[in-house]
Amino acid sequence: MRRFGEPFDARQHYRLRPGAYAILHVGNNVLLTFQDQPKPEFQLPGGGIDPGEQIIPALHREIFEETGWHASGLKRLGVYQRFVYMPEYDLWAQKHCSIYAGRPTTRLGNPIEPDHTDFWCTISDAVMLLANEGDVHFLKRYFGM
Repeated sequence: MRRFGEPFDARQHYRLRPGAYAILHVGNNVLLTFQDQPKPEFQLPGGGIDPGEQIIPALHREIFEETGWHASGLKRLGVYQRFVYMPEYDLWAQKHCSIYAGRPTTRLGNPIEPDHTDFWCTISDAVMLLANEGDVHFLKRYFGM
């Protein structure tokens, strides 16, 4: 599995943390989430899959929590891993990030996840704004950049 970000540190104990994230677009515009805490950054909407939860329902839940939108037509693009410290959980994680693409269809309300804001931008701006190089890789590959 392809890896992005910080290298594996053999001194750390990592907990496997599967997650799902989505490239949601309409034409040349992409829906991102801006997270204020613990570190301000732009991200693809998505997040961790809870124990016992299936991947697509988890992705729909995360998209709604972080953007307030519902999505349809989700298609799996691939998966990558990264090794990160997650200060909000005080956890060293081996994240397996499944990436999907689809369309935002209905805005159901404001994001309910604390410190998240939905944010629309162009594809080229998203490439510059996204904090995670794995997300950038899949965005560029999906749009043939």
